[in-house]
Amino acid sequence: MATPVSLFDYDLPQELIAQHSVTPRDHSRLMVVGRKTGERQHKRFYEIIDDLRVGDVLVMNNTKVFRARLEATVVRSSLQGALRRSNPLIELFLLRPRAEREWEVLVRPGRHVEVGDEIRFGEISAQVARKGETLHMCPDRDTCDVLAYADTHGQIPIPPYVHEMPKSLDQYQTVYAQETGSVAAPTAGFHFTQELLEKIRARGVEIHYVTLHVGLGTFRPMKSETLEGHEMHSEFVTIDSVTAQAINRAKQEDRRVIAVGTTTVRTLEGVAQLMLNFVHPGEKKSVGPLPPEGFSGDVNLFITPGFDFKVVDALITNFHLPKSTLLVLVSAFATREHILASYQEAVRLRYRFFSFGDAMFIR
Repeated sequence: MATPVSLFDYDLPQELIAQHSVTPRDHSRLMVVGRKTGERQHKRFYEIIDDLRVGDVLVMNNTKVFRARLEATVVRSSLQGALRRSNPLIELFLLRPRAEREWEVLVRPGRHVEVGDEIRFGEISAQVARKGETLHMCPDRDTCDVLAYADTHGQIPIPPYVHEMPKSLDQYQTVYAQETGSVAAPTAGFHFTQELLEKIRARGVEIHYVTLHVGLGTFRPMKSETLEGHEMHSEFVTIDSVTAQAINRAKQEDRRVIAVGTTTVRTLEGVAQLMLNFVHPGEKKSVGPLPPEGFSGDVNLFITPGFDFKVVDALITNFHLPKSTLLVLVSAFATREHILASYQEAVRLRYRFFSFGDAMFIR
């Protein structure tokens, strides 16, 4: 039986959409929710340390946002140029490199660009190779050159519901961001400061990192009327061997794995799912849910209610958009009923929502 997307809707007053992080970041509000009971407590984020245990493994997404929005000019192909307005300006939104000299992008307005056209930004020229929901272009420079141009001339890719442009990229970045490649921040990590991370380590909690470069799979809205009709786009993830083996040990020893953010959940559970799919009858499965040698590649896991979580035991996350894949994921983790009741209480108590908003710890 199909699951209507409308089941994951809720009413949110516009004034509760946060426009910037609180200062200091770890003074944001924190709702602690019992995964099985739905019981709720209200704290400040820095008090999360009281809910952490010696031996817990805290896993964070260390991806780094780049300035992905660019102004560009379209140069018409010779076949089409005479019939269309020449050299229109467009907004170019870089999503991800697909090869050394191929990028998947969004353009606005899309009607100005066709296969065969040339897109120019600065000294870089790119040929349009394919056009569908997204566009594929082939620049005449390598990935590093395109990223360098974007970080010098581009705009910070803040979500459309944020109307205050950050003064610096650091304001739309976690303090532990390391690997450049995201077009949206893994915002559950915004609440951590370096001081809080040091206190967490001193408590005996292991901290490890994975990388998921946030792209269309994370922020693309669901346009179908049912969950089953939504197609999840692939995003690139990396888990190194040290992190994979630390998580496997924790699972063997019945210690908690705590994911910071839905992107971390999809990385860990996506790779664990791939492991299950790759094991054939009669083959010996490696010990633990993750490949001990680590993993690097694409995942496109859409986590919906009924999903069997193999890795994640607890989740730190923000309050998500109505009818979003992220809200569906947390509803799968702690039941739709617990989550929507928690959201209703958050609205009543004037929590701050979305990217720069307050946090939830589902344990």
